[in-house]
Formats: sequence, structure tokens, C-alpha cells
Amino acid sequence: MTFEIILAPQAVVSLKNLSVPVRTGVQEALELHLTREPTKVSKSRIKRLRGLSQPQYRLRVGDIRVFYDVTETQVQVLAVVTKADAQAWLAEQGTPTADTAESGSSSRDQG
Repeated sequence: MTFEIILAPQAVVSLKNLSVPVRTGVQEALELHLTREPTKVSKSRIKRLRGLSQPQYRLRVGDIRVFYDVTETQVQVLAVVTKADAQAWLAEQGTPTADTAESGSSSRDQG
């Protein structure tokens, strides 16, 4: 099965702002890894993000991180960010799972 790759507007802008060699590498990685097996976790390339309902996955391409969700037929690329900006992006844009949000608030209440 082949997945359709959909880029969010923010991801399109970020991709266009990358230098040509880096952008080419990211585009090739998207095509290679996300069109066929976007959920196939590997030690270095694809990671399932824990504690978040969105984004579900992260693809590493050198110093670039691609955050995305997977549906039955599509890969929705939410962001293309540098490694340095990845944690800040997740903190701002990531959606914690209900379990994480509940346990996080209860631990803050106790502390």
C-alpha cells in the first residue's frame, strides 16, 4: 500500500526555507520512508512519539526533524524543523495524550 503525503502549510514554508541540498534530502527521505512504511520504527530514522496524540511520529533526516501523523491512507506532515528547534516546537504544538495530560496535572497539584 502506498500512502499519500500531505504537507501542512507550515511544513511547506519550512521546507522551502531549507537550503537546496538539505531540502532535496528531506524530500527524498519523505518519498523513501513515508510513502510505503511510515509506521516502521527504526533505531535512528523513525520514532513513535510517546505521550503525544499529535504528532504521532518523527522522521530524522540529518539535523532536520519531520513530525507527522498517519491515517489509513495518508501521512500528514505537520512540521519540518531543525534539531535545535524540535523540542520547542513539540512543547508548543504537540498535543499530549489524555493519560499524559491527566497525570501531568495531578503531579503538579501534588508538588
